[in-house]
Amino acid sequence: MKKSRYIALILAGLMLFALIAACDSETDDPSFVGGPDAPLPPDSTTPDAPGDRIQMYFTHWGSEQEMVQTQETIDIFNNMRDDVWITTLHVPVETYEEVLLTMAADDNMPDIGFGSEPTIIGWARDGLLKAIDIYEGQPEQPLQSVLFTYEGQVLTSSQGIVNLALWFNKDMFDDAGIEYPPYTYDTQWTWDEFVAVAKSLTFDANGNTPNDAGFDPDSIVQYGGSSNTWTWQLEVMALSNGGRFFSEDGSTIVFDAAAIEAIQRVADLHLVHHVAPFNPGTEDSGFGLSVGRGDTAMGTDGHWVQGFVQDTGINASVGVLPSMGRSVNVNTGGVAVMWGGTKHPDIAGDFLRWYTDPNLNRGGIEAGWVMPPLESWYTDTDVLTSWVDDCPMRQFLGVDRYKGVFVENALNFDINKPAAWHYTPNTNQVFDILRPALSEVWTGQRTAAEAVESVRAAMEAALAG
Repeated sequence: MKKSRYIALILAGLMLFALIAACDSETDDPSFVGGPDAPLPPDSTTPDAPGDRIQMYFTHWGSEQEMVQTQETIDIFNNMRDDVWITTLHVPVETYEEVLLTMAADDNMPDIGFGSEPTIIGWARDGLLKAIDIYEGQPEQPLQSVLFTYEGQVLTSSQGIVNLALWFNKDMFDDAGIEYPPYTYDTQWTWDEFVAVAKSLTFDANGNTPNDAGFDPDSIVQYGGSSNTWTWQLEVMALSNGGRFFSEDGSTIVFDAAAIEAIQRVADLHLVHHVAPFNPGTEDSGFGLSVGRGDTAMGTDGHWVQGFVQDTGINASVGVLPSMGRSVNVNTGGVAVMWGGTKHPDIAGDFLRWYTDPNLNRGGIEAGWVMPPLESWYTDTDVLTSWVDDCPMRQFLGVDRYKGVFVENALNFDINKPAAWHYTPNTNQVFDILRPALSEVWTGQRTAAEAVESVRAAMEAALAG
């Protein structure tokens, strides 16, 4: 693509963005990239870097707040170096993968940026990103649970840990005189205990619970408990039930009887027990579609919802996930990567090693987006106190609860396992096939077994593709 076409496309894109921004106040970042047909980044000869600096591009997604934080971080690096200038390009998360594939097809990928976790293994296999040991030469290596590996090689690692938990409305528990959910794995509820408590916290318009003969499931005013139906989060229930979605080496589809049973048990919270609001499984919003609604006592979702919890004004806190038989959780976390087409791998590597330093990401850690990826942040008492005990976000949730649910198990690899996309290629493609099939499970039109079997062959083909 010629540079003149690039400049024309970028100007047209910015003009379009100006029109959109006038009607939509969600973002005012002029580096916004609107979709797979939007302008692509210019090559490194385009003179928008000051002086004779090398021009490089950093792609990212996120809310307006996250966009500002990302730009501030990039500004620090730009001010530290006099040989390079990094320009940020914001892409909506919904179209991020498609935009990057469009750039790759035009042989014009950016240099560095956020990597979408489900794409890491497949893209490394296909040469769209470069493997890099971000912690090379550093005094401490990251926790094993945050590594992305392919054919025995470490590709990259998450910038931090995020795992799953049970969020709950304290006022609803208090009003019903029921103890809060446990916050240590040695006292966690079984799945049946979780369902029983959820029934006691579910009320119809007449104040009846599902335990009462006169209960009306069509007039529920308060739901007792929900489990996120988003595809990757369902995997933790499959693992807890003794099943698997994928083989341990990520090479084959499993979805065995135990995994299918776990999916059905999640569906039955709404269909059979009448304790969960309907969740169509079309977005990764367990909190927003349960406790965050204001009418649900508890629901599962990730570590990252802490800021949203506080923003709702709901008097909420956190407990450990219920168990279907095995104490288990899954780790994942955002990834910064070096794209395969960069012409400046040495500088890109320097940037990534600097960018992934947890001290630089302290704001994100304290805001609840991630937990640190280094063991010393958990074992050094002073450091731990600085980001847990002294943090207003943890004090809002309850420091002891936060430590029990998240901190005390971060180093327990018998419980915390890497999410499937840390070792499995094409998980997005597999889940994109699975998700529509499961939509009929949530409505009761099909059983989980029927839905999974109807797309098993397609999932196997997608994984191998």
